[in-house]
Amino acid sequence: MRSDIEIAQSAELFHIKDVAAGLGIGEDDLELYGRYKAKISDSFIRSIQDRKDGRLVLVTAINPTPAGEGKTTQTIGIGEAMGRLGKNAVIALREPSLGPCFGIKGGAAGGGMAQVVPMEDLNLHFTGDFHAITTANNLCAALLDNHIHQGNELRIDTRRIVLKRCLDLNDRALRNVVVGLGSKADGFVREDHFTITVASEVMAVFCLASDMEDLKKRLSRMVVAYDLDGRAVTAADIKAVGAMAALLKDAIQPNLIQTLEHTPVIVHGGPFANIAHGCNSVTATKAALKLADIVITEAGFGADLGAEKFFDIKCREAGLKPSAVVLVATARALKYNGGLAKDRLSEPDMEALGKGIANLGRHIDNLKKYGLPVIVALNAFSADTREEIDFIERYAKDRDCAFSYSEAWEKGGEGALDLAEKILKVLDEDKADFRLLYPDDMPLKEKIETIACSIYGAAGVDFSAKAVQELAAMEKEGYGQLPVCMAKTQYSFSDDPTLLGAPEGFRINVRDVYLSGGAGFVVALTGDIMTMPGLSKKPAAYDIDVDQNGMIRGLF
Repeated sequence: MRSDIEIAQSAELFHIKDVAAGLGIGEDDLELYGRYKAKISDSFIRSIQDRKDGRLVLVTAINPTPAGEGKTTQTIGIGEAMGRLGKNAVIALREPSLGPCFGIKGGAAGGGMAQVVPMEDLNLHFTGDFHAITTANNLCAALLDNHIHQGNELRIDTRRIVLKRCLDLNDRALRNVVVGLGSKADGFVREDHFTITVASEVMAVFCLASDMEDLKKRLSRMVVAYDLDGRAVTAADIKAVGAMAALLKDAIQPNLIQTLEHTPVIVHGGPFANIAHGCNSVTATKAALKLADIVITEAGFGADLGAEKFFDIKCREAGLKPSAVVLVATARALKYNGGLAKDRLSEPDMEALGKGIANLGRHIDNLKKYGLPVIVALNAFSADTREEIDFIERYAKDRDCAFSYSEAWEKGGEGALDLAEKILKVLDEDKADFRLLYPDDMPLKEKIETIACSIYGAAGVDFSAKAVQELAAMEKEGYGQLPVCMAKTQYSFSDDPTLLGAPEGFRINVRDVYLSGGAGFVVALTGDIMTMPGLSKKPAAYDIDVDQNGMIRGLF
């Protein structure tokens, strides 16, 4: 069996200008990054704003196993299948982070015969967007420390600096550091912290900004510290906004690449859904909606994280109205949620499946709370039995969901034709009545409780004294209208990654909250979730290499 990278490297790619031409994008509206990837110009995106929007389909998933269960593969397969059916479709994806690439989960280019290419480029550096975001964030941090060193005119309280430096790698040793050691000329000594780039506020600002003007407004609202009187100090106050925007000037333009079957893919932005809002950029999604009749996009991890944030943060902020949701499941992940050990997931086990399928049921119920029709896509694995497939299909249909057994990984678009046809049928029925989970004017504490109880199934929420104090301060400072971004483990509805299935009676523990004023949401940290992941004992980086011909090996 060929690996994902072997399949990708043997593919015959179209020149990206030919892919763009199929969307009506001329070569003058592209900034080429070699033959197979390009950025779409701001001027072209402005020129299509008066076009009618296509239909938006979100792909999300049940709670996964630690290996991930193929949500991106299905997203790509659906887009390819739409092309085979003669539909004008565009896929809108997130950019991969280097953290998972060198860690354990993998990248975000799909797999098997449903991949985005060039796969190596996408997973490693791509067009440099994440480097620009990292540098813009760290420039802001450097200007902040320099302001303190040069006399601290703004009277910044060095105990209340909230901006963290960032790096797009898993590096647990950087979670908590001390900066400014050495002589007086080396700066003011203080505790500092790093987050992974995808969890930085600059990433969230980048993904939620509609254009350069909006980007600068959001950057200017970023709270970087508090002064000695407790007043917020922003990126605008330390004069960081213009230089940060200059670093992001090219990055803000969406990227265009293709699938193995040459379906156009707009890839842009990439926060993690367990510690951030987990969606690709507003700019990319809106551009795709102007270019296609059907747009297939995704939101990270399980629907309790990615889909909830896609709806309650991104759709709220950008005015998006999705028409349907594809909920990806696997027999493997359902058995995992039923308590079957990771090394036995390929074994038939109807008892574990019967227990774990409650996880699918809760996700279906949650998605319907947003007024959207749900299509359950069972991602095919070779070990699946007919009994397992039939059981899951009956369960989905009993809950008024369309169902499809998708073989996109093995067969690409051909393997997802049935799934695409089920989606088209749902779109034709036009039953979507999209609504948000909570109103803007609900107090922040109640928004957190609503998500925890209504989506996670929690019995309640326990807030630390610090979290209660911070929420009260945010309400007093006028941030109570903002939505909430929950930071929680992706493996469970609860904040305990070992509590699988569809648990009940548990409580969510909010240990801290912080403001992302530029992005426009409040982050609630639950359980022991970290915004800077660490590497495993045997990280994927051990297997990655380059041969004498310059070909990358071992990348999935």
